[in-house]
Amino acid sequence: MDMGGVVLLLYLLLFLLSCIFFRKHKRKSHQQKAKLPPGSMGWPYIGDTLQLYTKNPNVFFAAKQKRYGEILKSHILGCPCVMVASPEAIRFVLVTQAHLFKPTYPKSKEQMIGSSALFFHQGDYHTRLRKLVQGSLSLDPIRKLISNIEALAVSTLESWAADAHVVVNTFHEMKKFSFEVGILAIFGSLDEYHKEKLKKNYIMVDKGYNSFPINIPGTPYYKAVLARKRLNQILSEIISERKERRVVEKGLLGCLMNSKDKEGNNLTDNQIADNIIGVLFAAQDTTASVLTWILKYLHDDPKLLETVKAEHKAIYESNVEGKKPLTWAQTRSMVYTHKVILESLRMASIISFTFREAVADVEYKGYLIPKGWKVMPLFRNIHHDPGFFPDPQKFDPSRFEVSPKPNTFMPFGNGVHACPGNELAKLEMFILIHHLLTKFRWDVVGSQSGIQYCPFPVPHHGLPAKFWKLESGSQRQHGCPP
Repeated sequence: MDMGGVVLLLYLLLFLLSCIFFRKHKRKSHQQKAKLPPGSMGWPYIGDTLQLYTKNPNVFFAAKQKRYGEILKSHILGCPCVMVASPEAIRFVLVTQAHLFKPTYPKSKEQMIGSSALFFHQGDYHTRLRKLVQGSLSLDPIRKLISNIEALAVSTLESWAADAHVVVNTFHEMKKFSFEVGILAIFGSLDEYHKEKLKKNYIMVDKGYNSFPINIPGTPYYKAVLARKRLNQILSEIISERKERRVVEKGLLGCLMNSKDKEGNNLTDNQIADNIIGVLFAAQDTTASVLTWILKYLHDDPKLLETVKAEHKAIYESNVEGKKPLTWAQTRSMVYTHKVILESLRMASIISFTFREAVADVEYKGYLIPKGWKVMPLFRNIHHDPGFFPDPQKFDPSRFEVSPKPNTFMPFGNGVHACPGNELAKLEMFILIHHLLTKFRWDVVGSQSGIQYCPFPVPHHGLPAKFWKLESGSQRQHGCPP
């Protein structure tokens, strides 16, 4: 190398070193200006995970906020994170600066759902998938599912009431019902063989999803990882069969299979599988939890129960005492029931928080949110803030006679990543509640207090209850079975 080349190389090295120094100095200066939020990182690796999944979330999150304020740091599921608990901060993360916070979950949960799922992406892929999912779960498609959901609701309730002396775990049974509705919305129709295989493996994935992520043979997480692989194989079989039949299928699966990107490419089988399983995860536990809480709230308040029953009795009588099927217009007319659903969503706050990840160093109100850290908007804290909802521990549907203040009620999330299936969830609630109140009665067994977390909050022991069917024309009121 001649002298000119050596000089050029030295200049180049000096330039690179100055760039590195400048970037480090700039980052260091930024970090000196903006400090990490207050808070505790808990135990090494475990952090606050055990507290999060074993404590009453009202106590856990409220204690954190009371001690550290509305923005604080913690450590959840092996990830450093920043929790935010004010409407302004949540809007900052989910809406106004959403491009700085990508949707994400801890790696252990991403592995269960699938990295191609809608929830883990931004940009063109997210926009494309969101349109497909929203399209298949929008009002026009789901109104065509009413008769099928109604048949599922009646058969489900009749199975619970087959023996009035049998105690039913309400939450577990609601999960089965929500799973069946999810299968209906995704596949349109599905043969029993594949449905049972899906159900068996999905249950294993569901159990491992919220377990501690230890991938050792014999643990729930290890079994879930294997079951998740089998789910992909089962879904590939279903996709192959439908391609061979060349039939235009209804439901989300049909939309995903027929979709092409700008270059004319279809989604891969794995991409389709990830998004189907993601929708099942989003739909099942949350809807089942809310339905379980609704039954508890109605059971515990006879006056509330009678008010809701009166609304459904009028619809029942207009349908010749249930001889005619429910119509879309009738589900839209269940105004008070809708307020009960909204208040149940607020009180139970099934989705206490969501996960985002900072794609760059972000400063908010003088605090640093480092790149790569998880961000947890705490919906529950806001839903139980007396400043937004007076007497927040009181179940009061009338509070929804007036719309809540912006960014204070977010049961389905907020922004571009809000849950696209919320209308389907409400529809199945309307239908099941209608048939429960007009044709059946139930009574809770054992203690009616206490909450368990799995990790969604549900009444203690899944709300054990006995159900029985009313005789035609019977006016028997809520109480113990005959």
